[in-house]
Amino acid sequence: MSCASVHIRTLTTLKEEGQESKPTFNFEAYMIQKAKSINQALDAAVPLKEGQKIQEAMRYSLLAGGKRVRPVLCTAACELVGGSESMSMSAACAVEMIHTMSLIHDDLPCMDNDELRRGRPTNHKAFGEAVAVLAGDGLLALAFEHIAVSTAGVPLTRVVRAIGELARSIGPEGLVAGQVADMSCEGLPVSEVGLEQLEFIHLHKTAALLEGSVVVGAILGGGSNEEVEKLRRFARCIGLLFQVVDDILDVTKSSEELGKTAGKDLVAGKATYPKLMGIEKSREFAEKLNKEAQSWLSGFDPEKAKPLLALANYIALRQN
Repeated sequence: MSCASVHIRTLTTLKEEGQESKPTFNFEAYMIQKAKSINQALDAAVPLKEGQKIQEAMRYSLLAGGKRVRPVLCTAACELVGGSESMSMSAACAVEMIHTMSLIHDDLPCMDNDELRRGRPTNHKAFGEAVAVLAGDGLLALAFEHIAVSTAGVPLTRVVRAIGELARSIGPEGLVAGQVADMSCEGLPVSEVGLEQLEFIHLHKTAALLEGSVVVGAILGGGSNEEVEKLRRFARCIGLLFQVVDDILDVTKSSEELGKTAGKDLVAGKATYPKLMGIEKSREFAEKLNKEAQSWLSGFDPEKAKPLLALANYIALRQN
């Protein structure tokens, strides 16, 4: 995983004012190490079986790269509240499987009808629509099997609670609700889609799984109810922030820079933050969300909070 392309060097160190002698936090090295661990775990979780086209299709999208933001958020939240990476790794893999499923299905002709994802042909372009649908279904089922069967060193009550949280984040009151609302608003005049409706779409379609990733990690790590709820608020802010930045990039970057089709929301007639607020106001809103997100991390161990603080900045400043 290369982080240079997203100007990540602006985030590589976080220093406390007046504490220059303390070791700095190297965010680039952190992300590379975490991505390596996560990719190895994902590779092992979906082994390639000879003659099994469905595993090939699942692996094609799951192991196609990507920033691994959601699984890193999961492990970072777990470690923040006193847990370990190993306690949350199965859940981290599960959230990435679910995220990949959502991308495969989102790209289908009946949804966004996209042909490019992570710099390569989308799953249905490579394997056909039927196999793509089933590859997404397979990843969704495997995600819950993996967290239920493979989570180690965590009390079962926490595992069950985490599974329930993850299911809610992607169901009819989470990701699915956001996707339906998004499709319902497609092609409508801007005057008929206000900021409140747009926020509903993105809090569900995008932010819900990011929120679920953080909350599941905190639950598995043994966080108190207060800690879990503070991290929920943090995650909700960065989830919405992620989409605001995505909307800005969609109209300011090329397909080559993004690794996916640029300007597709504009062509589809979708409501976006730049369309409703303008690019500059959208950037101001993104900055506000980042500040609010970071405020929810006050009260946690400052050293352990550094990865999440850096991730919030990364989401705000990313270039693809």
